[in-house]
Amino acid sequence: MADFDRELDASGLNCPLPILRAKKTLADMESGQVLHIIATDPGSVKDFEAFAKQTGNELMSSGEEGGKFTFLIKKA
Repeated sequence: MADFDRELDASGLNCPLPILRAKKTLADMESGQVLHIIATDPGSVKDFEAFAKQTGNELMSSGEEGGKFTFLIKKA
C-alpha cells in the first residue's frame, strides 16, 4: 500500500510546469490527502519548498534518487 493518494509524474518538465501541475492536481484533492510528485528539474527542490510555504500545504518529504526528485505534499 502506497503512503500517498495521488501521483504526479512531472519528469522532463521544467520550472514552473511541475509546480503548476501539482497545484492543479492538489485542487482536485481532499484536505489531508497526500500527493507524490516525481520531477527531474533540479530547481524543483527549491520550488516545492517555496510552494509549500506559500500555499500552506505541508512538504512532508523530498528526496533525490538517480536524477529524479521526489516530493510528498499533504494538502492543507
